[in-house]
Amino acid sequence: MLDLREATFDKTFPFAPHYMELGSFQMHYVDVGEGDPLVLLHGDPTWGYLYRRFLPSLSKYARCIVPDHMGMGKSGVPTVPYPYRLQHHIDNLETLILRLELRDITLVVHDWGGPVGLGFAIRHPSRLKRLILMNTWAFARWPGGPLPRLIELIRSPRGEAFIMGKNGYVKPALMGTTAHSNHLTETVLNAYLAPFRTPESRRALLCWSRDIPVTATDESYVEMQQIENGLTQFKHIPVLLVWGMQDPVLPPAVLRMWQQLYPHATTHELEEASHFLQEDAPERIILAIEQFLEVSA
Repeated sequence: MLDLREATFDKTFPFAPHYMELGSFQMHYVDVGEGDPLVLLHGDPTWGYLYRRFLPSLSKYARCIVPDHMGMGKSGVPTVPYPYRLQHHIDNLETLILRLELRDITLVVHDWGGPVGLGFAIRHPSRLKRLILMNTWAFARWPGGPLPRLIELIRSPRGEAFIMGKNGYVKPALMGTTAHSNHLTETVLNAYLAPFRTPESRRALLCWSRDIPVTATDESYVEMQQIENGLTQFKHIPVLLVWGMQDPVLPPAVLRMWQQLYPHATTHELEEASHFLQEDAPERIILAIEQFLEVSA
C-alpha cells in the first residue's frame, strides 16, 4: 500500500514532509526556501500537490510553506471535529502559523483557501505583508451564481453515497474545471486521488461542499460574514489577482468584485485557464508572482 508520507508520485512532489500535532490529527506541510514566508493554500478537492511546480522557483525568493488542510493530502483524518467547518480550518491554520512564528507573510490562496487564509488574516492583520488571490472568494453569500451540479449533488441526500461510497468527486471536478485537461496525466490524477482511498478518508470532501454558505441560515455564514467585513483592512497592502477566465465555478464576475474591493491590485487575466489555473498555466502564474514579489519588495 502506498505510504503517503513519503510518496513523491514519480518524483513530481519531491518535498520533504513536515508534520505538526494539532490535537485530533497531524497537519502536513511543506517548508522549503529562506526569507519572508510565502504561505500557499489549496482548496477543495486538492492538496499541496497543486503547488508542486511553483516551489522550485518561488523558494528562491521566499520561505514557501504549503499546508494540507485537515483530512486532505498528507494531513491526518480526524474523527473530531465533524463535520469539518470553516472555523475549524481557520483554527488549524492559525495554530500552524503562530507556532512557526511567521510574520511578513505573503498569503497565496485558491478556492476554499481564500476563506481559510483570509479568516486567519483578519485575526492577525499585522502578520500580512502581501495578498495573492487566485479564483477564490470570501463573501458571505455565494458570489458565483448557481452552484455547479456536482456540488449540488454533494449537498443533496445522495451526497454521502456519492463521496464516501463511490469516490465520485475528485476526478470529475478536476477534469471539468481545467481548461487543458491533457495536463492532468495519469500520474497527476493518481496524486490527487491518493489521499482518498477509503470511505473514511473522504470526509473532508463531503464537508467542504456542504459548508459553502449560500443563505444566512447556513452554518458558516456568520464566519464568512466576519471575514468579508474584515477585508477592507487590506486595502493598503500589495494585492495580486490572478484569474482563470474560463472558470465556471468562480467566473470573471467574482474577479470584478475583488477589483472593486482592491482597486489598487495588479491583475493578470488568464484567458485560456479555468478554475484550476495552477494546472492550466503554471509558468505564467509563477512569472506573475515573481514580478509581484520583486516590485512590492
